[in-house]
Amino acid sequence: MSFRFSDDLETFRTEVRSFVEANLSPRTRQRAAEGLRLTKDDYTDWFKALHAKGWITPGWPREHGGTDWTPLQRYIFEEECYLAGAPPVTGGMNMIGPVLIQFGTEAQKATYLPRMRRGELWWAQGFSEPGSGSDLASLSTRAWREGDDYVVNGTKIWTTQANYADMMFALVRTKPEGKPQESISMVLIPMTAPGVSIQRIMTIDGSGELYQTFLDNVRIPAANLVGEENMGWTYAKFLLGFERFGIAGIGLTKRQMDRLKRVLAAEGLADAPRWAERVARAEADLMALEFTAIRLVQESTGKSPGVESSLLKIRGTELRQRIYAMTLDAAGQGAIPYLDEVLHPGWQGAPMGPAHAGTLAANYLENRKISIYGGSNEIQREVLAQAALGRMR
Repeated sequence: MSFRFSDDLETFRTEVRSFVEANLSPRTRQRAAEGLRLTKDDYTDWFKALHAKGWITPGWPREHGGTDWTPLQRYIFEEECYLAGAPPVTGGMNMIGPVLIQFGTEAQKATYLPRMRRGELWWAQGFSEPGSGSDLASLSTRAWREGDDYVVNGTKIWTTQANYADMMFALVRTKPEGKPQESISMVLIPMTAPGVSIQRIMTIDGSGELYQTFLDNVRIPAANLVGEENMGWTYAKFLLGFERFGIAGIGLTKRQMDRLKRVLAAEGLADAPRWAERVARAEADLMALEFTAIRLVQESTGKSPGVESSLLKIRGTELRQRIYAMTLDAAGQGAIPYLDEVLHPGWQGAPMGPAHAGTLAANYLENRKISIYGGSNEIQREVLAQAALGRMR
């Protein structure tokens, strides 16, 4: 069974594929194929190419630098980029960008959106805290108004690439009383502001891309409030809908499936009946996920993502973790030796095991987190259950 888009969309796919082949750095392509860690240069070089083409923010309205692509065109674009190993468009463009366009002031749009499109402004996400993860409404970081400023105190955790970030979009509590969700605001915090400091968190895979961010009497202009005070929960749900919609990662999963097949071939297992069955089951599940994603993409025209994004998040992350586990299993004991240095630029040492297995353990461990961030899958199941029960009433 296969799915084919219309001739116009297939022509668009060919255009995207040709652009990626011509503009994605061979260095970046190779590093992605081998499961090596990307550097900031890998991201910024790709962002420059996308900006020059006018494709850096396809999901934004045209008046803000968008493309007016249909949802299916965006789906094809993202899939082709992931299949080729292109870095994801990060730096907040697919998260705080849509929020500012929808809820920000004209001054905020003029200040931040052009710099974001040029890849000159990187954002960190300040949502989770040491005591508030999936239960985000319990956050304790405080902000109170003093004249023309807000003063912010608290701690954020799991701040991805905080070392690259120029700004943070953060949820803070601005009203001590009332329901937790009704006393949260969203603010924009310069990472260079006095009182902001970061501390690296070493993760199980050794990547260290996560940080804890400390906010000690940080003063920001009141103009850095997004939308209305105490409406941050609404803006956060809007933002997280976009994040979870993309976390399904169809293109990323297809790329890992191709890698699994390469490892099986290298290990002489490509024709083993048991492995053929496992691969076929995973491919069937991937096909079902893709068809579901395409259907939901078609239905999402003109709307922000709904509870369906939770479904894609659950199925997509669990399938990707399963394929990473299969890849590690296929490599067997060859994947056990692990040196973190192997994953970084400039490594010249001899591999400790088979060349195809050197990064598998780290990649597997790194992807244990994808079912947690963006709202854990347990929370997403609760979201779906509440939506289903609400429709039954």
